[in-house]
Amino acid sequence: MSDSYLTFCFLSSILALTVIIIFMKRKKARLNLPPGKMGWPFLGETIGYLKPYSATTVGDFMEKHIARYGTIYKSKLFGEPAIVSADAELNRFILQNEGKLFECSYPRSIGGILGKWSMLVLVGDMHRDMRNISLNFLSLARLKTHLLKEVEKHSLLVLGSWKENCTFSAQDEAKKFTFNLMAKHIMSLDPGNLETEQLKKEYVSFMNGVVSAPLNFPGTAYRKALKSRSTILKFIEGKMEERIKRNQNLEEDLLNWVVMHSNLSTEQILDLVLSLLFAGHETSSVAIALAIYFLPGCPKAIQQLREEHREIARSKKQAGEVELTWDDYKRMEFTQCVVNETLRLGNVVRFLHRKALKDVRYKGYDIPRGWKVLPVISAMHLDPALFYQPQHFNPWRWKENIKIGCCPSTSNNFMPFGGGPRLCAGSELAKLEMAIFIHHLILNYNWELVNADPPVAYPFVDFPQGLSIRVQSHSLI
Repeated sequence: MSDSYLTFCFLSSILALTVIIIFMKRKKARLNLPPGKMGWPFLGETIGYLKPYSATTVGDFMEKHIARYGTIYKSKLFGEPAIVSADAELNRFILQNEGKLFECSYPRSIGGILGKWSMLVLVGDMHRDMRNISLNFLSLARLKTHLLKEVEKHSLLVLGSWKENCTFSAQDEAKKFTFNLMAKHIMSLDPGNLETEQLKKEYVSFMNGVVSAPLNFPGTAYRKALKSRSTILKFIEGKMEERIKRNQNLEEDLLNWVVMHSNLSTEQILDLVLSLLFAGHETSSVAIALAIYFLPGCPKAIQQLREEHREIARSKKQAGEVELTWDDYKRMEFTQCVVNETLRLGNVVRFLHRKALKDVRYKGYDIPRGWKVLPVISAMHLDPALFYQPQHFNPWRWKENIKIGCCPSTSNNFMPFGGGPRLCAGSELAKLEMAIFIHHLILNYNWELVNADPPVAYPFVDFPQGLSIRVQSHSLI
């Protein structure tokens, strides 16, 4: 091969590369990206974006960026170029086009700790199959016939342990309620027994790592969480082996169903169970704690709840009934308003992680293929253009016959459980848990907040001091 030929090939490659670079620069120049800045190399603006702030606000970072750039802006977050959307229309557009124009895209650290088969990180057909399993087990029929009884039973177990005039953490009590319920629902574990308490201890360690910086070094919360994850998965696998050996449908729990009736591998079942334990416990417990926090600041709402639940309890007493029924639950209309308002103002899920599968143009802006896209749900819920006095806890805004300056399309702008094909499979169970817990709380207790402990977004929502309360028992029946 001659030197002249090699020189020709080299120059041709340089020319081709130059043409490509020029083409890409021109294409980039033609893009009309939203305004914004990319921040520091690699980190971008991630530190500012994740800085803790009051959960009933969108935080200083978001407020300043919206004021400067508008509700759609560019940034660099989680190591990637990103489009951040506080725009209600764009957020709906993103969620409705899941799998077509956009796709779920959580940071690798989330998949590393929840598992590659977790519903939170799965996409496409596998996510659909996993979600269908969850939806079948959380069907309306099962909520009516089985789960309602379990929710009430576990509510009463927790509330019945409260002692008069003692100070305790409402957040811990809410977590105890939802963990015991999910442990029973998923694996038929009874509250209070040794197995359940050991699993709960490991789960607390696991959760501390999920919400910590993903630093896999000895002594870090993330490293401890990975160890706890391994312990939890071994426990679940042991329960699976017991079911397989018996080869009988003795339990009406999710683990038994997937072992006996699905084609999932062992690894897939383990990640599914862990992700459902995580989703079913964490978000519902935070929502219940938020309701306990918000209600004392709105005595009128507590009074209306008392009237609603007193009437339900009295009618049941007259009929000689004890357990709540689905009809009783459907009568909790104002309670549903309280549930909605708690979810709107508290914003358990602040934002979602997506990426663009194709180049997308929306409202004159370009969203390049491969860019991260973050629909900020809390920004919608706290937008004064969509909700009148959004920082006020106002359950009556959800009454159809009462208009207090609310946008008529309030429900279209309310997305506490996401939307589209990835709408939370446990949304109806979460609302049921909140309503039944509130029913027995209102009937049996007055409570007061011991100190100022407002919820903080880290961005996960938490009460830094555990939300200490003091209760006094009463009976409204």
